[in-house]
Amino acid sequence: MKARFPRVASLKTPERLRARLTELGASLPCDDQVVAAPDSPLAAPLELGGGVTLANRWVIQPMEGWDGTKAGAPSELTERRWRRFGAGGAAWIWGGEAAAVRADGRANPNQLLMTEPNAGAIGGLRRALVESAEEAGHPAPYVGLQLTHSGRWSRPEGAPAPRTAAPHPILDARLGAGPEAVLSDAEVEDLVRCYARAAHLAQEEGFAFVDLKHCHGYLLHEFLTARARTGAWGGPSLAGRTRLLDALVEAVREAAPELRLGVRLSVFDGVPREPDGSPAAWDGPYRHGFGIDPEEPERIDLCEPVEVVRRLVGHGVGWINVTCASPYYAPHLQRPAAFPPSDGYPPPEDPLIGVARLLGAARDLKAAVPEAVIVSSGWTYLQDFVPHVAQACLREGWFDAVGLGRMALSCPMLPAEAQAGSAPTRALVCRTFSDCTTAPRNGMVSGCYPLDDFYRKRPERQALDTLKKEAAR
Repeated sequence: MKARFPRVASLKTPERLRARLTELGASLPCDDQVVAAPDSPLAAPLELGGGVTLANRWVIQPMEGWDGTKAGAPSELTERRWRRFGAGGAAWIWGGEAAAVRADGRANPNQLLMTEPNAGAIGGLRRALVESAEEAGHPAPYVGLQLTHSGRWSRPEGAPAPRTAAPHPILDARLGAGPEAVLSDAEVEDLVRCYARAAHLAQEEGFAFVDLKHCHGYLLHEFLTARARTGAWGGPSLAGRTRLLDALVEAVREAAPELRLGVRLSVFDGVPREPDGSPAAWDGPYRHGFGIDPEEPERIDLCEPVEVVRRLVGHGVGWINVTCASPYYAPHLQRPAAFPPSDGYPPPEDPLIGVARLLGAARDLKAAVPEAVIVSSGWTYLQDFVPHVAQACLREGWFDAVGLGRMALSCPMLPAEAQAGSAPTRALVCRTFSDCTTAPRNGMVSGCYPLDDFYRKRPERQALDTLKKEAAR
Protein backbone atom coordinates (compact mmCIF):
# COMPACT_ATOMS: atom_id res chain seq x y z
CA MET A 1 0.00 0.00 0.00
CA LYS A 2 1.29 3.45 -0.90
CA ALA A 3 1.96 5.77 2.02
CA ARG A 4 -0.15 8.92 2.11
CA PHE A 5 1.06 12.16 3.61
CA PRO A 6 -0.53 15.60 3.83
CA ARG A 7 0.52 17.63 0.80
CA VAL A 8 2.52 20.75 1.56
CA ALA A 9 0.13 22.80 -0.56
CA SER A 10 -2.72 21.77 1.76
CA LEU A 11 -0.99 23.23 4.84
CA LYS A 12 -1.77 26.79 3.64
CA THR A 13 0.03 28.74 6.41
CA PRO A 14 3.48 28.77 8.04
CA GLU A 15 1.80 27.94 11.35
CA ARG A 16 0.34 24.74 9.91
CA LEU A 17 3.67 23.82 8.35
CA ARG A 18 5.38 24.25 11.73
CA ALA A 19 2.71 22.09 13.33
CA ARG A 20 3.27 19.34 10.77
CA LEU A 21 7.03 19.51 11.26
CA THR A 22 6.56 19.21 15.02
CA GLU A 23 4.27 16.24 14.51
CA LEU A 24 6.99 14.56 12.44
CA GLY A 25 9.76 15.44 14.87
CA ALA A 26 11.50 17.34 12.06
CA SER A 27 13.50 20.37 13.11
CA LEU A 28 13.13 23.32 10.72
CA PRO A 29 12.61 27.00 11.55
CA CYS A 30 9.90 28.83 9.60
CA ASP A 31 9.07 32.55 9.60
CA ASP A 32 5.53 33.85 9.37
CA GLN A 33 6.38 36.63 6.95
CA VAL A 34 8.90 37.01 4.14
CA VAL A 35 10.86 40.21 4.63
CA ALA A 36 11.67 42.40 1.65
CA ALA A 37 15.17 43.53 0.76
CA PRO A 38 17.33 45.04 2.12
CA ASP A 39 16.24 43.76 5.53
CA SER A 40 15.84 40.09 4.63
CA PRO A 41 18.64 37.61 5.34
CA LEU A 42 17.94 36.31 1.83
CA ALA A 43 19.07 39.66 0.43
CA ALA A 44 22.19 39.95 2.58
CA PRO A 45 25.49 40.21 0.65
CA LEU A 46 27.65 37.09 0.71
CA GLU A 47 31.43 37.39 0.85
CA LEU A 48 33.21 34.71 -1.17
CA GLY A 49 36.73 35.99 -0.59
CA GLY A 50 39.15 37.26 -3.20
CA GLY A 51 37.19 40.49 -3.50
CA VAL A 52 33.99 38.73 -4.61
CA THR A 53 30.74 39.77 -2.92
CA LEU A 54 27.40 38.38 -4.05
CA ALA A 55 24.27 40.53 -3.98
CA ASN A 56 22.07 37.93 -2.27
CA ARG A 57 21.96 34.38 -0.88
CA TRP A 58 20.14 32.65 -3.74
CA VAL A 59 21.89 29.97 -5.80
CA ILE A 60 20.74 28.15 -8.92
CA GLN A 61 21.90 24.56 -8.74
CA PRO A 62 23.42 22.67 -11.66
CA MET A 63 21.06 20.29 -13.39
CA GLU A 64 21.61 17.61 -15.99
CA GLY A 65 20.25 18.77 -19.32
CA TRP A 66 18.82 16.44 -21.94
CA ASP A 67 18.41 19.03 -24.66
CA GLY A 68 21.90 19.64 -26.05
CA THR A 69 23.06 18.41 -29.44
CA LYS A 70 24.39 14.93 -30.09
CA ALA A 71 27.84 16.52 -30.27
CA GLY A 72 27.45 18.04 -26.79
CA ALA A 73 26.74 21.66 -27.65
CA PRO A 74 23.77 23.61 -26.21
CA SER A 75 20.56 24.06 -28.15
CA GLU A 76 18.01 26.88 -28.18
CA LEU A 77 16.19 25.05 -25.38
CA THR A 78 19.34 25.03 -23.26
CA GLU A 79 19.82 28.76 -23.79
CA ARG A 80 16.19 29.44 -22.88
CA ARG A 81 16.69 27.70 -19.55
CA TRP A 82 19.88 29.66 -18.79
CA ARG A 83 18.25 32.95 -19.73
CA ARG A 84 15.43 32.22 -17.31
CA PHE A 85 17.98 31.51 -14.57
CA GLY A 86 19.54 34.92 -15.24
CA ALA A 87 16.21 36.75 -15.15
CA GLY A 88 15.23 35.12 -11.85
CA GLY A 89 17.42 37.26 -9.61
CA ALA A 90 19.76 34.65 -8.04
CA ALA A 91 23.26 36.04 -7.50
CA TRP A 92 25.13 32.73 -7.76
CA ILE A 93 24.78 30.28 -10.64
CA TRP A 94 26.43 27.10 -9.37
CA GLY A 95 27.28 25.46 -12.63
CA GLY A 96 23.92 26.04 -14.29
CA GLU A 97 24.42 22.73 -16.08
CA ALA A 98 26.39 19.52 -15.62
CA ALA A 99 28.95 19.36 -18.44
CA ALA A 100 30.85 16.13 -19.06
CA VAL A 101 34.63 16.37 -19.39
CA ARG A 102 34.79 13.58 -21.95
CA ALA A 103 32.37 11.73 -24.20
CA ASP A 104 32.23 8.44 -22.31
CA GLY A 105 31.14 10.31 -19.17
CA ARG A 106 27.92 11.75 -20.57
CA ALA A 107 24.83 10.68 -18.63
CA ASN A 108 22.71 10.91 -21.76
CA PRO A 109 23.28 11.43 -25.49
CA ASN A 110 22.27 15.11 -25.26
CA GLN A 111 24.31 16.22 -22.25
CA LEU A 112 26.74 19.09 -22.67
CA LEU A 113 30.34 18.09 -23.37
CA MET A 114 33.04 20.64 -22.45
CA THR A 115 35.58 20.01 -25.17
CA GLU A 116 37.20 22.33 -27.72
CA PRO A 117 34.47 22.11 -30.41
CA ASN A 118 31.73 23.02 -27.91
CA ALA A 119 33.49 25.48 -25.61
CA GLY A 120 32.45 28.64 -27.46
CA ALA A 121 28.79 27.65 -27.52
CA ILE A 122 28.85 26.68 -23.82
CA GLY A 123 30.48 30.02 -23.06
CA GLY A 124 27.61 31.59 -24.97
CA LEU A 125 25.23 30.24 -22.33
CA ARG A 126 27.06 32.24 -19.67
CA ARG A 127 26.92 35.39 -21.78
CA ALA A 128 23.19 34.92 -22.47
CA LEU A 129 22.48 34.38 -18.77
CA VAL A 130 24.34 37.54 -17.74
CA GLU A 131 22.62 39.52 -20.49
CA SER A 132 19.23 38.27 -19.29
CA ALA A 133 20.00 39.26 -15.69
CA GLU A 134 21.02 42.76 -16.72
CA GLU A 135 17.92 43.16 -18.89
CA ALA A 136 15.83 42.26 -15.81
CA GLY A 137 17.64 44.88 -13.73
CA HIS A 138 19.66 42.45 -11.59
CA PRO A 139 23.38 42.63 -10.87
CA ALA A 140 25.43 40.31 -13.04
CA PRO A 141 25.38 36.85 -11.40
CA TYR A 142 28.53 34.95 -10.47
CA VAL A 143 28.52 32.06 -12.93
CA GLY A 144 30.39 28.76 -12.89
CA LEU A 145 30.22 25.47 -14.74
CA GLN A 146 29.85 22.03 -13.19
CA LEU A 147 32.34 19.51 -14.56
CA THR A 148 31.40 15.85 -14.33
CA HIS A 149 31.94 12.29 -15.42
CA SER A 150 28.84 10.16 -14.87
CA GLY A 151 30.83 7.02 -14.16
CA ARG A 152 28.51 4.16 -13.26
CA TRP A 153 25.55 6.08 -14.70
CA SER A 154 27.08 6.93 -18.07
CA ARG A 155 24.80 6.53 -21.10
CA PRO A 156 26.60 8.43 -23.86
CA GLU A 157 24.69 6.59 -26.60
CA GLY A 158 21.53 5.91 -24.60
CA ALA A 159 22.32 2.41 -23.33
CA PRO A 160 24.11 1.89 -20.00
CA ALA A 161 27.88 2.12 -20.46
CA PRO A 162 29.13 2.14 -16.88
CA ARG A 163 32.64 3.13 -15.85
CA THR A 164 33.23 2.60 -12.16
CA ALA A 165 35.66 3.47 -9.40
CA ALA A 166 35.35 0.13 -7.61
CA PRO A 167 33.18 -2.99 -7.48
CA HIS A 168 29.75 -2.63 -5.84
CA PRO A 169 27.87 -5.75 -4.71
CA ILE A 170 24.42 -4.33 -5.49
CA LEU A 171 24.80 -1.80 -8.30
CA ASP A 172 27.15 -3.85 -10.49
CA ALA A 173 24.46 -6.45 -11.05
CA ARG A 174 21.80 -3.85 -11.82
CA LEU A 175 23.88 -2.18 -14.51
CA GLY A 176 25.86 -5.10 -15.84
CA ALA A 177 29.11 -3.57 -14.65
CA GLY A 178 31.82 -6.18 -14.30
CA PRO A 179 35.53 -5.87 -13.52
CA GLU A 180 36.15 -4.43 -16.98
CA ALA A 181 34.11 -1.35 -16.05
CA VAL A 182 36.52 -0.32 -13.28
CA LEU A 183 38.85 2.45 -14.46
CA SER A 184 42.51 1.49 -14.47
CA ASP A 185 45.04 3.72 -12.73
CA ALA A 186 46.20 4.94 -16.14
CA GLU A 187 42.62 5.85 -17.07
CA VAL A 188 42.27 7.78 -13.81
CA GLU A 189 45.39 9.77 -14.67
CA ASP A 190 43.89 10.53 -18.10
CA LEU A 191 40.66 11.60 -16.40
CA VAL A 192 42.61 14.18 -14.38
CA ARG A 193 43.94 15.60 -17.63
CA CYS A 194 40.41 15.77 -19.06
CA TYR A 195 39.18 17.76 -16.06
CA ALA A 196 42.13 20.13 -16.37
CA ARG A 197 41.48 20.66 -20.07
CA ALA A 198 37.77 21.33 -19.48
CA ALA A 199 38.60 23.79 -16.70
CA HIS A 200 41.02 25.64 -18.97
CA LEU A 201 38.27 25.95 -21.59
CA ALA A 202 35.85 27.23 -18.93
CA GLN A 203 38.36 29.88 -17.91
CA GLU A 204 38.84 30.92 -21.53
CA GLU A 205 35.06 31.32 -21.89
CA GLY A 206 34.81 33.64 -18.90
CA PHE A 207 33.36 31.31 -16.26
CA ALA A 208 34.31 32.48 -12.77
CA PHE A 209 34.68 29.01 -11.27
CA VAL A 210 34.13 25.32 -11.86
CA ASP A 211 32.48 22.74 -9.63
CA LEU A 212 34.30 19.43 -9.32
CA LYS A 213 31.16 17.34 -8.92
CA HIS A 214 31.47 14.78 -6.09
CA CYS A 215 27.84 13.80 -5.64
CA HIS A 216 24.83 11.71 -6.65
CA GLY A 217 26.67 8.45 -7.30
CA TYR A 218 28.65 9.81 -10.23
CA LEU A 219 32.29 8.92 -10.71
CA LEU A 220 34.06 11.32 -8.34
CA HIS A 221 31.52 10.63 -5.59
CA GLU A 222 32.08 6.92 -6.08
CA PHE A 223 35.82 7.36 -5.56
CA LEU A 224 35.03 8.68 -2.06
CA THR A 225 33.37 5.32 -1.36
CA ALA A 226 35.95 3.15 -3.15
CA ARG A 227 37.15 1.12 -0.18
CA ALA A 228 37.18 -1.99 -2.36
CA ARG A 229 39.53 -0.43 -4.93
CA THR A 230 43.15 -1.50 -5.01
CA GLY A 231 46.05 0.67 -6.10
CA ALA A 232 46.79 4.35 -5.73
CA TRP A 233 43.31 5.83 -6.07
CA GLY A 234 41.20 4.19 -3.37
CA GLY A 235 41.29 1.71 -0.54
CA PRO A 236 40.25 1.65 3.11
CA SER A 237 41.85 4.96 4.10
CA LEU A 238 40.21 8.31 3.41
CA ALA A 239 43.60 9.59 2.25
CA GLY A 240 43.55 7.01 -0.53
CA ARG A 241 39.97 7.77 -1.47
CA THR A 242 40.63 11.54 -1.67
CA ARG A 243 43.86 11.26 -3.67
CA LEU A 244 41.91 11.86 -6.88
CA LEU A 245 40.28 14.97 -5.42
CA ASP A 246 43.71 16.32 -4.45
CA ALA A 247 45.07 15.59 -7.93
CA LEU A 248 42.11 17.31 -9.61
CA VAL A 249 42.47 20.48 -7.53
CA GLU A 250 46.19 20.65 -8.35
CA ALA A 251 45.69 19.95 -12.06
CA VAL A 252 42.85 22.45 -12.48
CA ARG A 253 44.81 25.13 -10.68
CA GLU A 254 47.78 24.57 -13.00
CA ALA A 255 45.65 24.55 -16.15
CA ALA A 256 43.36 27.45 -15.16
CA PRO A 257 45.06 29.61 -12.51
CA GLU A 258 42.45 32.38 -12.72
CA LEU A 259 39.55 30.00 -12.11
CA ARG A 260 38.14 29.42 -8.65
CA LEU A 261 36.87 26.06 -7.42
CA GLY A 262 33.87 24.67 -5.58
CA VAL A 263 32.72 21.15 -4.81
CA ARG A 264 29.17 19.85 -4.80
CA LEU A 265 29.36 17.02 -2.30
CA SER A 266 26.98 14.22 -1.32
CA VAL A 267 27.70 14.38 2.40
CA PHE A 268 25.73 11.25 3.24
CA ASP A 269 24.56 8.25 1.32
CA GLY A 270 22.00 5.46 1.51
CA VAL A 271 21.74 1.78 0.76
CA PRO A 272 20.38 1.34 -2.79
CA ARG A 273 16.62 0.83 -2.90
CA GLU A 274 14.59 -1.84 -4.63
CA PRO A 275 11.80 -0.88 -7.08
CA ASP A 276 9.28 -0.92 -4.20
CA GLY A 277 11.46 1.46 -2.15
CA SER A 278 12.75 -1.07 0.36
CA PRO A 279 16.51 -1.18 1.04
CA ALA A 280 18.41 -3.81 -0.93
CA ALA A 281 19.77 -6.75 1.06
CA TRP A 282 23.49 -7.00 1.76
CA ASP A 283 25.75 -9.11 3.92
CA GLY A 284 27.73 -7.62 6.81
CA PRO A 285 28.58 -3.94 7.24
CA TYR A 286 27.69 -1.72 4.28
CA ARG A 287 31.07 -0.25 3.30
CA HIS A 288 30.04 1.27 0.00
CA GLY A 289 28.61 4.56 1.24
CA PHE A 290 30.03 7.92 2.26
CA GLY A 291 28.93 9.82 5.35
CA ILE A 292 27.07 6.89 6.94
CA ASP A 293 27.79 4.34 9.64
CA PRO A 294 28.69 1.01 7.93
CA GLU A 295 27.19 -0.93 10.84
CA GLU A 296 23.95 1.13 10.75
CA PRO A 297 23.80 2.68 7.27
CA GLU A 298 20.56 4.48 8.06
CA ARG A 299 22.58 6.63 10.48
CA ILE A 300 24.40 9.67 9.13
CA ASP A 301 28.04 9.92 10.19
CA LEU A 302 29.65 13.16 8.99
CA CYS A 303 33.15 12.44 10.31
CA GLU A 304 34.61 11.72 6.87
CA PRO A 305 32.69 14.49 5.04
CA VAL A 306 33.86 17.00 7.64
CA GLU A 307 37.43 15.82 7.16
CA VAL A 308 37.08 16.16 3.38
CA VAL A 309 35.70 19.69 3.69
CA ARG A 310 38.48 20.69 6.07
CA ARG A 311 40.97 19.27 3.59
CA LEU A 312 39.39 21.28 0.78
CA VAL A 313 39.44 24.47 2.82
CA GLY A 314 43.11 23.80 3.51
CA HIS A 315 43.60 23.65 -0.28
CA GLY A 316 41.81 26.98 -0.65
CA VAL A 317 38.59 25.39 -1.92
CA GLY A 318 36.11 26.84 0.54
CA TRP A 319 32.79 26.63 -1.31
CA ILE A 320 30.84 23.45 -0.58
CA ASN A 321 27.44 22.74 -2.10
CA VAL A 322 25.76 20.19 0.17
CA THR A 323 23.60 17.42 -1.25
CA CYS A 324 23.31 13.69 -0.61
CA ALA A 325 22.94 10.16 -1.98
CA SER A 326 21.87 9.58 -5.60
CA PRO A 327 18.73 10.04 -7.72
CA TYR A 328 19.40 6.61 -9.23
CA TYR A 329 19.42 4.42 -6.14
CA ALA A 330 18.04 6.48 -3.23
CA PRO A 331 16.05 9.38 -4.73
CA HIS A 332 13.82 9.96 -1.69
CA LEU A 333 16.95 11.03 0.21
CA GLN A 334 18.39 13.23 -2.51
CA ARG A 335 15.25 14.97 -3.78
CA PRO A 336 12.26 14.65 -1.45
CA ALA A 337 9.09 14.57 -3.54
CA ALA A 338 5.44 13.65 -3.28
CA PHE A 339 5.33 11.91 -6.66
CA PRO A 340 8.05 9.57 -7.92
CA PRO A 341 9.31 9.57 -11.51
CA SER A 342 8.32 6.71 -13.78
CA ASP A 343 11.25 4.57 -12.66
CA GLY A 344 11.00 5.53 -8.98
CA TYR A 345 9.12 4.34 -5.92
CA PRO A 346 6.55 5.96 -3.63
CA PRO A 347 8.13 8.01 -0.83
CA PRO A 348 8.75 5.73 2.19
CA GLU A 349 8.47 8.71 4.55
CA ASP A 350 6.86 12.12 4.59
CA PRO A 351 9.14 14.09 2.25
CA LEU A 352 9.33 16.86 4.85
CA ILE A 353 11.51 14.48 6.87
CA GLY A 354 13.88 14.26 3.91
CA VAL A 355 14.00 18.04 3.59
CA ALA A 356 14.81 18.45 7.28
CA ARG A 357 17.46 15.70 7.09
CA LEU A 358 19.28 17.28 4.15
CA LEU A 359 19.11 20.85 5.46
CA GLY A 360 20.17 19.58 8.87
CA ALA A 361 23.26 18.00 7.32
CA ALA A 362 24.20 21.33 5.76
CA ARG A 363 23.71 23.01 9.15
CA ASP A 364 25.92 20.43 10.87
CA LEU A 365 28.65 20.79 8.26
CA LYS A 366 28.61 24.59 8.66
CA ALA A 367 28.89 24.20 12.43
CA ALA A 368 31.84 21.82 12.04
CA VAL A 369 33.69 23.90 9.42
CA PRO A 370 32.48 27.50 9.92
CA GLU A 371 35.15 28.93 7.63
CA ALA A 372 33.61 27.14 4.62
CA VAL A 373 30.87 28.77 2.55
CA ILE A 374 28.02 26.25 2.63
CA VAL A 375 25.29 26.14 -0.01
CA SER A 376 22.21 24.13 0.99
CA SER A 377 20.05 21.88 -1.21
CA GLY A 378 16.73 20.06 -0.96
CA TRP A 379 14.33 23.01 -0.90
CA THR A 380 11.78 22.37 -3.61
CA TYR A 381 9.37 20.17 -1.64
CA LEU A 382 8.73 23.09 0.73
CA GLN A 383 6.98 24.72 -2.23
CA ASP A 384 5.31 28.04 -1.27
CA PHE A 385 7.17 27.99 2.05
CA VAL A 386 10.68 27.98 0.58
CA PRO A 387 11.26 31.69 1.38
CA HIS A 388 9.77 31.38 4.89
CA VAL A 389 12.07 28.51 5.88
CA ALA A 390 15.11 29.76 3.98
CA GLN A 391 14.91 33.18 5.60
CA ALA A 392 14.66 31.63 9.07
CA CYS A 393 17.55 29.21 8.44
CA LEU A 394 19.83 31.99 7.25
CA ARG A 395 18.94 34.17 10.21
CA GLU A 396 19.87 31.33 12.56
CA GLY A 397 23.16 30.73 10.74
CA TRP A 398 22.40 27.22 9.50
CA PHE A 399 24.38 27.82 6.28
CA ASP A 400 25.32 30.61 3.90
CA ALA A 401 23.16 30.23 0.80
CA VAL A 402 19.98 28.63 -0.53
CA GLY A 403 20.23 26.48 -3.66
CA LEU A 404 17.23 25.95 -5.96
CA GLY A 405 17.08 23.05 -8.41
CA ARG A 406 13.77 21.84 -9.87
CA MET A 407 11.98 24.91 -8.53
CA ALA A 408 14.05 27.06 -10.90
CA LEU A 409 12.61 25.19 -13.88
CA SER A 410 9.01 26.07 -13.10
CA CYS A 411 9.40 29.25 -11.02
CA PRO A 412 12.74 30.87 -11.88
CA MET A 413 11.53 34.24 -10.55
CA LEU A 414 11.22 32.99 -6.97
CA PRO A 415 14.46 34.70 -5.78
CA ALA A 416 13.34 38.08 -7.13
CA GLU A 417 9.84 37.63 -5.73
CA ALA A 418 11.17 36.72 -2.29
CA GLN A 419 13.48 39.71 -2.22
CA ALA A 420 10.48 41.89 -2.95
CA GLY A 421 8.73 40.36 0.07
CA SER A 422 6.20 38.67 -2.19
CA ALA A 423 4.93 35.10 -2.22
CA PRO A 424 6.07 32.95 -5.14
CA THR A 425 3.71 32.91 -8.12
CA ARG A 426 1.48 30.10 -6.89
CA ALA A 427 0.60 28.73 -10.33
CA LEU A 428 4.31 28.20 -11.05
CA VAL A 429 5.44 26.68 -7.75
CA CYS A 430 6.89 23.20 -8.31
CA ARG A 431 4.74 20.48 -6.69
CA THR A 432 7.37 17.76 -7.28
CA PHE A 433 5.38 15.87 -9.91
CA SER A 434 8.76 14.57 -11.16
CA ASP A 435 7.85 15.03 -14.83
CA CYS A 436 11.17 16.87 -15.26
CA THR A 437 12.78 13.49 -14.48
CA THR A 438 10.29 11.11 -16.10
CA ALA A 439 10.47 12.91 -19.45
CA PRO A 440 14.24 12.79 -19.99
CA ARG A 441 14.48 9.28 -18.54
CA ASN A 442 12.29 8.38 -21.49
CA GLY A 443 14.24 10.28 -24.11
CA MET A 444 12.39 13.60 -24.03
CA VAL A 445 13.93 17.06 -23.58
CA SER A 446 14.35 18.67 -20.16
CA GLY A 447 11.70 21.03 -18.84
CA CYS A 448 8.71 21.54 -16.56
CA TYR A 449 5.81 20.04 -18.49
CA PRO A 450 3.04 20.58 -15.90
CA LEU A 451 3.62 24.29 -15.18
CA ASP A 452 5.69 25.94 -17.90
CA ASP A 453 3.40 26.86 -20.82
CA PHE A 454 6.29 26.55 -23.24
CA TYR A 455 6.71 22.86 -22.46
CA ARG A 456 3.04 22.22 -21.87
CA LYS A 457 2.46 23.05 -25.55
CA ARG A 458 5.26 20.88 -26.90
CA PRO A 459 4.44 17.53 -28.57
CA GLU A 460 6.38 15.68 -25.86
CA ARG A 461 3.68 16.62 -23.35
CA GLN A 462 1.14 14.30 -24.96
CA ALA A 463 3.68 11.47 -25.14
CA LEU A 464 4.53 12.04 -21.48
CA ASP A 465 0.88 11.91 -20.43
CA THR A 466 0.41 8.67 -22.35
CA LEU A 467 3.49 7.14 -20.76
CA LYS A 468 2.32 8.05 -17.26
CA LYS A 469 -1.15 6.63 -17.84
CA GLU A 470 0.30 3.35 -19.07
CA ALA A 471 2.66 3.19 -16.08
CA ALA A 472 -0.27 3.72 -13.69
CA ARG A 473 -2.25 0.73 -15.01
